[in-house]
Amino acid sequence: MSVKTKQSQKLLLFRLAGERLFGLGTLKIREILPFQPLTKLPHSHHAVIGTATFRGSAVPVIDMAAAVGYPPLSREEREKASIIVTDIQRQEIGFLVRSVQQIVEVDWRKVTPPPKALGHNAFVTGLLDMDGTIIQLLDVELLLARVYPETLEPQDVVLTDVERETLRTQNILLVDDSQVARKQLCDVLDSKGIQYQVTANGDQAFQTLLRDYELGKPIDILVSDIEMPGLDGYELAFNIRDNASLKQPYIILHTSLNSEMSLSYANQVGANEALTKFDADELLHAMLRGAEQSSH
Repeated sequence: MSVKTKQSQKLLLFRLAGERLFGLGTLKIREILPFQPLTKLPHSHHAVIGTATFRGSAVPVIDMAAAVGYPPLSREEREKASIIVTDIQRQEIGFLVRSVQQIVEVDWRKVTPPPKALGHNAFVTGLLDMDGTIIQLLDVELLLARVYPETLEPQDVVLTDVERETLRTQNILLVDDSQVARKQLCDVLDSKGIQYQVTANGDQAFQTLLRDYELGKPIDILVSDIEMPGLDGYELAFNIRDNASLKQPYIILHTSLNSEMSLSYANQVGANEALTKFDADELLHAMLRGAEQSSH
């Protein structure tokens, strides 16, 4: 295979409170705007402070500090703040942050999973040590699920008996570093009585693939996030395709990114499909296509 994964990715660094630095992958970002007057949204979550106009559309703006448990920005602080307009999970969302610092290029393999003891700071999906400064990568999916809990309600998907039984014959592996995304994936399969395995990162997923192959029960369908600490979804797909001894699974890369660039790159590293989170019907039917291919 001629394509090698690009482990170097860009992060936007910003502050919410104090000197602590947070990071967000630039593939999620549409634009950075200076603070502007907002239109109030009645009956909204306390962290949703209004809507901003972005390219002719009204985009909800979340005070990110308030959403993750810090004090909200005061009126005076907002005047010096920035709005990061993101494209996540099929919707445009603005995040108000205290200050934007810089964009840096990082080696994704150097991002480590957060310690389990973080507790209320579980909005973090990874940590990066940059010259002694610890950058916290935010779990935006968890943040959005807290602000918009209705997005976590299980989606009902109609499968025929034959389709359901077809998926029950498959050895399915799910991998995502976001606890929210893992729950969404698991809920969809649980609701249909479909068994699966689940891991929180690409390294664990690759070891599971190797182990199951050795045990004579190779993985048939892999559903993986793209942006993860350590081995990300691109490199996981590449490593699998580059291992000629493995029975090759049907690979679905499943991402909160809407970027066409990220989806086209998924195909280059050998993924069969790339889907934008989260549509349960789309996902199950992609898995059915995988099951059909694995039966041939």
